[in-house]
Amino acid sequence: MHISSRAVRSLACLLLLSTSTLSPVLAQQQAPVAAKPVQGTVAPGSASKVPWLYKGSDVPPDLEWNFGELANGLRYAVRKNGVPPGQVSIRIRVDAGSLYETDSERGYAHLLEHMVFRQSKYIESGAAIATFQRLGASFGTDTNAETSNTQTVFKLDLPNATPTSLDETMKLLSGMVTAPTLSADNLKADVPIVMAEMRERGGAAKRVQDAMQEAFYHGQPLADRSPIGTVKSLQDATQESVRAFYKRWYRPQNVVVIVAGDAEPAQLEAYVKKWFAGWNPPGKAVPAPSFGDPVAPKGASKSAPDMAPLGETKVLVEPDLPAGINYAILRPWRQVNDTIVYNQGLMTDALAQAIINRRLEAKARLGGSFLTAQVNQQDVARSADATFVSVTPLGDDWKAALRDVRAVIADALVRQPTQAEIDRELAELDVAFQVPVEQRRLLPGGKLADDLVNALDIRETVASPEAVLRIFRESKPLFTPAAVLKHTQQLFAGTVTRGLFITQKQGTATDGALRQALAEPVKPDEQVRQAANTAPVSFDKLPAIGKPGQVTQSQSTGLLGIQQIAFANGVKALLWPVQEEPGRVTVKVRFGGGYREIAPKDAPYISLGETALVSSGLATLGQDDLDRISTGRKMGFDFDVQDAAFEMTAETRPADLADQLYLFAAKLDLPRWDKQPFERAKAAAKIQYDTFSTSPQGVLNRDLQFYQRGQDPRFETPTPDEIDKTTADGFRKVWERALASGPVEVQIFGDFDPATTVAALQKTFGALKPRDPAPVSAGTAEITVPKPSDMPIVLRHHGDPDQAAAVISWPTGGGSVGVPESRQLEILTQLFTNRLLDALREKLGASYAPYVFSTWPVDLKAGGSITAMAQVDPKAVPVFFQTADQIAQDLITNPPTADELARVIEPLRQQITRAASSSSFFMQQLEGATTDASRLNSLRSVMTDYTVTTPAQMQALAAKYLGKDASWRLEVVPEKSAKVAVRK
Repeated sequence: MHISSRAVRSLACLLLLSTSTLSPVLAQQQAPVAAKPVQGTVAPGSASKVPWLYKGSDVPPDLEWNFGELANGLRYAVRKNGVPPGQVSIRIRVDAGSLYETDSERGYAHLLEHMVFRQSKYIESGAAIATFQRLGASFGTDTNAETSNTQTVFKLDLPNATPTSLDETMKLLSGMVTAPTLSADNLKADVPIVMAEMRERGGAAKRVQDAMQEAFYHGQPLADRSPIGTVKSLQDATQESVRAFYKRWYRPQNVVVIVAGDAEPAQLEAYVKKWFAGWNPPGKAVPAPSFGDPVAPKGASKSAPDMAPLGETKVLVEPDLPAGINYAILRPWRQVNDTIVYNQGLMTDALAQAIINRRLEAKARLGGSFLTAQVNQQDVARSADATFVSVTPLGDDWKAALRDVRAVIADALVRQPTQAEIDRELAELDVAFQVPVEQRRLLPGGKLADDLVNALDIRETVASPEAVLRIFRESKPLFTPAAVLKHTQQLFAGTVTRGLFITQKQGTATDGALRQALAEPVKPDEQVRQAANTAPVSFDKLPAIGKPGQVTQSQSTGLLGIQQIAFANGVKALLWPVQEEPGRVTVKVRFGGGYREIAPKDAPYISLGETALVSSGLATLGQDDLDRISTGRKMGFDFDVQDAAFEMTAETRPADLADQLYLFAAKLDLPRWDKQPFERAKAAAKIQYDTFSTSPQGVLNRDLQFYQRGQDPRFETPTPDEIDKTTADGFRKVWERALASGPVEVQIFGDFDPATTVAALQKTFGALKPRDPAPVSAGTAEITVPKPSDMPIVLRHHGDPDQAAAVISWPTGGGSVGVPESRQLEILTQLFTNRLLDALREKLGASYAPYVFSTWPVDLKAGGSITAMAQVDPKAVPVFFQTADQIAQDLITNPPTADELARVIEPLRQQITRAASSSSFFMQQLEGATTDASRLNSLRSVMTDYTVTTPAQMQALAAKYLGKDASWRLEVVPEKSAKVAVRK
């Protein structure tokens, strides 16, 4: 279960949380629902029938939600939503997190989250996972919970919801929240699991988080109230002490039940009343504790215009983490009425931050003292209203990096931004608010429910997309240069400034040196302000790709109305206009030969290309031009390297589709090779490399694929020395060849006009020059796999001495012909995961989240695997291998029971059904179908492949792949272990 240090509002959500309804994609789905008109505003507190969420607010209520309150004080909100079809999403929010604990109760809110799942009125001990799986909900995906500083949230996405299953689910959830068992035996079972979670989440990242909490929130409970708790408080927990915490905070007045899904609101409301109205615990409600206010030290004085009075500063030495400076200007947090005027202030704050951040990015792109820097305002855990500044220095001169960032901020504090700067950010906000209106029928019920949970946590409201857009557009006259300057100044004023510097080297800085650097006056930097005034860029002035190409073939695939077309130059495209996805178009371009095309000696350029290829420019556009040309547009440019193809993807909208196609095609035909993005990518790669060593999971992220692919250097994370040897000329040589060769496949799925889109394709991809076949590097076409061995490969990490990871992997296969079998392997791995979870987590408490997964490279004939892994104490590594071997052997010897198989198949069935409500699922399944028609046929059997099997078939698959002599092993142990590492 996820533990959040604080669910804070991001800049993307700074106005009002949006809501919508959806008509899904497939034929059996309901007709589109007409959007309701935006209602007039409500004067704060003027109407007795104002929903409880909107008391004191004049924000137009979102009429899709139905709000109510039971006699016992429990509040609820329900709404109908058909995305995905048949699903109902339930969230139960308890207003109690780690800040509600006493010193001796640290970790109790999160511990309760576990114990509530363990056993309750209607669920026997340890039976929750199996119970919800039988209802079609998978553990960890559909069934989950999280604890933050201020709340605990129980989550369930119930697929294929029927009146019977909904009633049963609400019954089970009500028993969990209102009548958990909380016995001594359950406490004994859950504390080791929480301790395993604490161990797995420890290390350098946890030390930095704790140091930041202590430095920034000194004197407040938040300084030492991590939701995970402490070893002592968890070990000292008793049945009585845990029950006392539960009785104090788990009360109807502190609980909100939120339900959004494919059912009538009256029906959903009836279930809430039926199962929660009778909850009347004895005793009086206890008021929430005080979270305190930031307080400056006695005698602190303001020494610079961009700083509040200086408080605590701290230097933390972490050899494997990149250097980073973070400081915060803190103000007391106060609950406010969530009014339109309040939100207009938030929008002005957002404009101020966006302008500064764009200037900081411009400064970083010019090269110099820092790699990245950002300003971000957050309301933190109802404890502080804070403006954070983060800086990643380049090189050892951290003082210069801090000074350069502060100089950009200082300029923003004394001079108004230009109207052009404001208009640019307003255009970005406008499209951000317009897109939810266009796509209001695409938003899943789970997202709507989560948005409402977050609104409750920050004590604000939600509004419809139409209301959000209307308020924003009507507010534009307020966003003047003077207003933005005033809000900028307010963002950097406060009660106290506190700082933290993370450095790799002892002696680089002291607490006092950091304090002095923050206190030092800086001269405002006008350079990037002037650079920001560059004129906008127009697509109309860009060079043509070439002569529009001719369509040589256009035919139906015979599948879901998907059309395949071909151009004279060899480019092929799959087009699927989907009217049920209004306002959204997804574009994917596959080209070239992927990893197979890159020579092993050029391996370091692969990761650099993923980072820098797009930003190195195209046609007449550099990186800054690419930013400007997409202002106010919904356009994207993601790039990825696959086994046998390179991919460019973007989500856009109908009005921007033609220009999106131009950007992709121009990248292939008119690439630029600006040097600065390459140099910046090199710096980032070198800075990041050491971070992999901080934990077992980091080492696996760095090295696992390298070993799974037989130590093929193309799958190795390049070291800083290898990165240093790369050059801009080498980068261009590798990627110029990759962009110019190999077949091109374009997929366009979503809301678009076919005729207009074909015409746009003719001018872009149809106009490309004919391409040579993608070269396959000599000796690298075949994928190798590790040889079976009982002797593990041993790697080392630099993290905590009680952390380790263990991996066991069985090679399988690859290729499109074997796709049906690969889907059956998903069933087998889910069976394996359930058993591994039960053995290592529930029974032994040795690992928090062990799991098993299957990979099957469709574009290759080999390279797939079934892999089991877990993070454990180093002493438990042999236990993991022994347990995994026993489970594998038992799956070979004995077929699974019918119930065990059903608990895996039903969630898989529901996952496929829900995924198939979006065209993106089909896009992924049909990658490469223009050259391999078998992928069209395999899509027709997708549901059968994932859900129709027998215990005997699973046993046969286990015998085919899971034999002990077929596996290889890897373990990641602490640096100080006596074992010798193969690779540091």
